[in-house]
Amino acid sequence: MPDSPFPHLTTAHDWAHLRTDVEAIRLLETAILPPYVNTCRWFAGKARPQDGFSVSTIHEVPMGDTVAYLLLLTARYADGGEPETYQLPLSFLDASEQLPDVNPKGVLTIAYFGGRRGLLVDALYDERFQQALFRGVASGQDVAQETGSLHFQRGRGLDPEDIRGPVSSRVLGVDSSNSALIFGEKYFLKLYRKLFRLTNPEVELVEYLTEQGGFAYIPAFAGSLTWQRPDAPDVTLGMMQRMVENQQDTWGVTGLHVGDFLEEFLHRKFVVRESVFEEVELLGRRTAEMHLGLYSTHAEPPFRAEPFTDDYRQFLLRRIRHLMDNRYALLVDKYLDLDPQAQRLAWVFMEAKELLDEFLEEFATRPFHSLRTRVHGDYHLGQVLHTGQDYVIIDFEGEPESSIVDRKIKHSPLKDVAGMIRSYHYAVSAGLFTAPEAAQADPERIFIAADRWYRLMRDTYLDTYLGTFGPEHPLFHNNTEINFLLLVYLLEKAVYELGYELSYRPSWVKIPLKGLVDVVLEVEKLREA
Repeated sequence: MPDSPFPHLTTAHDWAHLRTDVEAIRLLETAILPPYVNTCRWFAGKARPQDGFSVSTIHEVPMGDTVAYLLLLTARYADGGEPETYQLPLSFLDASEQLPDVNPKGVLTIAYFGGRRGLLVDALYDERFQQALFRGVASGQDVAQETGSLHFQRGRGLDPEDIRGPVSSRVLGVDSSNSALIFGEKYFLKLYRKLFRLTNPEVELVEYLTEQGGFAYIPAFAGSLTWQRPDAPDVTLGMMQRMVENQQDTWGVTGLHVGDFLEEFLHRKFVVRESVFEEVELLGRRTAEMHLGLYSTHAEPPFRAEPFTDDYRQFLLRRIRHLMDNRYALLVDKYLDLDPQAQRLAWVFMEAKELLDEFLEEFATRPFHSLRTRVHGDYHLGQVLHTGQDYVIIDFEGEPESSIVDRKIKHSPLKDVAGMIRSYHYAVSAGLFTAPEAAQADPERIFIAADRWYRLMRDTYLDTYLGTFGPEHPLFHNNTEINFLLLVYLLEKAVYELGYELSYRPSWVKIPLKGLVDVVLEVEKLREA
């Protein structure tokens, strides 16, 4: 049995009584959880001054003749910030039985429960717990708890032939902000580590698109696990989806196309293969189909299309104005550190402050007849998998820095479109600016070539996207509103990018600055019309 770098846990009580074992819980909170949790990739508070952990809730998950526990941990911070809640499942591996091989990073400590020696482990690494989760989803069972119940839901993505099993299981060996299990090399169960007081938007969107929206180009919803309580919102603990075969994400595929383009460009040729346009057209079509799947005027309120309201306008304006004020200040502070090309772009953007302020004022008062719906919320090339023949859209959690409430706000689908357009701009610009071969070319020519390539991709994507909706659709009242709203969302996206690049990657700052200058030029055209 492996040793543990963390203090051992010893209690006179059996494992079955952990929930009421006050001394064992105290040892966990003070001596075992703090060092262990701080080694976990999914814990986001490692860099913050911590003020301790406490176990706020313990759920039981039956595993045959024993039990696993889902601990909800409250992480407190000394910086005055809001506490965070994390999910940690625990199981006990009795040393008197044949111990399975357990990944060392899943071992919390050596433990003694009622005189029985064994390992206290993150139950994610315990096959008994893995199988209990799958059986729960497959059977759609409810497991009563001290407060409320653990509700397992089965989705359409789970094949009937797999409901009774058996199905193999393993931990996906990729560290991230959540944890994942693979079942039968066919299903992917994401266990959300950081929890929120509301249902996770990803589960809502994936379930809706699978069960109601009829959109096939996502990993299909196979089930979920939530904590349900009377008179309180459900808390999402996990979601299972179908696995999809893919070659790589579309950011990588686009990078390969940019590499091919650069090779020809260095020989003074501007060449884009027809297959590249076909791929971009297909992504525009799939994006539109996703938004059509999310559009309904008769759905339940969380998914019912809504008009533009004053509250929504003010929400978006507060966000954009805050970002712009911050970015103007950063630009002034770092202006002299920029290269001449970036300085020219920055000057145009800063000179246009009054113009952009007037543009935003018009957004606040202008009548809109287009509609708002739920959207992906963090849509870019990295969120689209390329299967070789088609695309699969993933990761519907929304903007990581936004609150759960804000991630569920309805927007024009053009917000997602703006995100993808900006992503294409980044893909070509980063590919051309950072390629070693590009060093032999005139930087100004590289900049112009990147802009030409991007505009071709942008127009191809946008034309196909809008064409999929047809000449009239309630989501988009007319071309005038489409153009205006798209500029609003492009401004929001590019001004956010500017802050990131100024702070962390100043050599790339010309990419969002060029996007902002493009917005300025389009706003000027609106004024002249």
